[in-house]
Amino acid sequence: MPVEQSQGKVVLKHPKGSSAEILLYGASIISWKSSSSTDLAPKERLFVSGKAALDGSKPVRGGIPVVFPCFGAPSHPDHAKLPQHGFARSEVWSFSDVVMDNDAGVSVRLTLLPNDSIKAKFDKPFELAYVVTLSEHQLSTDLHVKNSGTPGAATLQFQALLHNYIRAPANDVLVTPLQGVTYYDKTEATDELKAQPKTETRPGVDVKKFTDSVYENAGGKYQVVWPGGGLELKTKGFKDVVVWNPQAEAGAKIGDMEAGGWEKYICVEPGFVRGFVTLAGGETWIGQQVLTATDSSVLAAKV
Repeated sequence: MPVEQSQGKVVLKHPKGSSAEILLYGASIISWKSSSSTDLAPKERLFVSGKAALDGSKPVRGGIPVVFPCFGAPSHPDHAKLPQHGFARSEVWSFSDVVMDNDAGVSVRLTLLPNDSIKAKFDKPFELAYVVTLSEHQLSTDLHVKNSGTPGAATLQFQALLHNYIRAPANDVLVTPLQGVTYYDKTEATDELKAQPKTETRPGVDVKKFTDSVYENAGGKYQVVWPGGGLELKTKGFKDVVVWNPQAEAGAKIGDMEAGGWEKYICVEPGFVRGFVTLAGGETWIGQQVLTATDSSVLAAKV
């Protein structure tokens, strides 16, 4: 069966061998195995820490967590009671339906509505739907956010991000094209310096040192390449992108990070995190990403 459900998890399978596993807890994707057009053997494309909690006790360290309605520490008055990165990654979502099931791919929809736990810390009306689509070489994730209030009611203001942990050798990976894009360096020592805009000068962005950079209005298409592998990210609705790797400097302080785990991934995270999306009652916003397993030798020639 192309869609299997068991013990709080949904598994998608493609006839050509690719697969994806999604936890209902947080709607977190914890595995994506895919071949590329030049390598027919499916490979794991995501990193999940060996110390990650997969039992619903805390957000998953790795895979693709969903960040909503705030990125990082809350900065909007409506989000004051929320934890870092909001609540979407730490609530149990509901399986809604199979959206597509054919030779091209398989797609499912998960939903999250306000419950008592959420209402205690966030009282705005909303509906979330997360559509995950698996094809032979691609994984698509579409986040639909609706202000479920009536027209003329209060607006819904939020941030959203997909926190991709891409399995890659951190010291050899490059992200392009970010040259010339304005970014904010969250590794700086003071809030004043963190708020100071910089311009990216590197043709290829690496994470050989502790990196936590928020690129604003970044273009929406990114190539992540390393010797022997690569992914392409295409996005819509997510105007920004975050590049993060803690390296040993900060990684050793993360309690659920396996020893040396920071050497095995790069986070390239499309989001709307500089400013806020504003929805009137009844309106819907969609943020989409498409991850494609690629031939790194082809992309590397473009760097």
